[in-house]
Amino acid sequence: MRIYADNAATTKMSRVAIDAMIPYMEEHYGNPSSLYTIGQEAKEAIESARADVAAVIGAEPREIIFTSGGSEADNQAILTAAELGRNAGKMHIVSSAFEHHAVLHTLKKLEKQGFEVTLVDVHEDGLVRPEEVAAAIRPETCLVTIMFANNEIGTIQPIREIGAICKEKKVLFHTDAVQAVGHLPINVTGDNIDMLSASAHKFHGPKGTGFLYARRGILLKNLIEGGAQERGKRAGTENVPGIMGLAAALKDAAAHREENCARMTAIRDRLIEGISEIPHAALNGDAKKRLPGNVNFCFEGIEGESLLLLLDDKGIAASSGSACTSGSLDPSHVLLAIGRVHDVAHGSLRLSIGEDMTEEEADYVIAAVKDVVTYLRSFSPVWRDLMAGKRPFIL
Repeated sequence: MRIYADNAATTKMSRVAIDAMIPYMEEHYGNPSSLYTIGQEAKEAIESARADVAAVIGAEPREIIFTSGGSEADNQAILTAAELGRNAGKMHIVSSAFEHHAVLHTLKKLEKQGFEVTLVDVHEDGLVRPEEVAAAIRPETCLVTIMFANNEIGTIQPIREIGAICKEKKVLFHTDAVQAVGHLPINVTGDNIDMLSASAHKFHGPKGTGFLYARRGILLKNLIEGGAQERGKRAGTENVPGIMGLAAALKDAAAHREENCARMTAIRDRLIEGISEIPHAALNGDAKKRLPGNVNFCFEGIEGESLLLLLDDKGIAASSGSACTSGSLDPSHVLLAIGRVHDVAHGSLRLSIGEDMTEEEADYVIAAVKDVVTYLRSFSPVWRDLMAGKRPFIL
């Protein structure tokens, strides 16, 4: 049995997305900046896709800028707010300690340029408190950036409340919604969002394509200089097939969101219940305020990399955290942010399931995780010390 349980890293492209892309590789392959018919066909297709994307999140088409993915969109949003802030004499930014590195590394870059960054705490339940965001905002704050849903532990943040605080205090609010778009209901107006980042390959679209929503009136900072594409805000010939695949995948995800969410939530809770039976294991993050497809556990006395390799031997593709940091030997900054100690954070497992996982597959995963954890503990010196009482259990 082969089971893919790493959809937070990337999803399989849907047939809908593939079918939407093919005509723009084979027939309507013109450059959208060209004036002749085949080029204008491509341009019209992009504008149709822009309208479809905007409709899903409650935006206007002109507020959508197509990018290469979520990281680029994060960078453009944050650097835009920083430049606007600097021009207004406001050089303070509020974020959280468990953001994606596309956000955290950009903030580090800005600190070297004289900006001050306040990272609000993420509590043990994996949630940011709106009142703590409000307390962190100062007269010189130019931006608040808090992710919609965490990419590792899946916790869904109180975005609407945080956005309302920012609106009241007249501070720009950006959210990295890469894990949320296509899976959760989003309305940028109702949620008080000024800028939002998304990536197609998280909702069954193609890799290398994403978008940035920027509320009308926000003058975006260019990251790429050159031509006048995307209303002059992102130079370079547009990836027409990618954009068409993105729009088709998002439209399809939105149309089936409620039924997919219900199905995945049921499987998610089945996995949580079964894995929770393992002694000295703990779910990371709130059990209910989490993405429908996310399950994240820590297991005391084992090391996460060995767990992943042995699960792969059993046909299960999973992860211990973000795919963007898979080469790092350091424990997850997300798990450290919610209070997990280093030894425990090293023994983590993220299962991010897809819409098609069955109860039979979920039960197979539960049994496999139990077997592998038991096996790894059988020769772990840390586990031996824990069982002998030489060191205290943490979980």
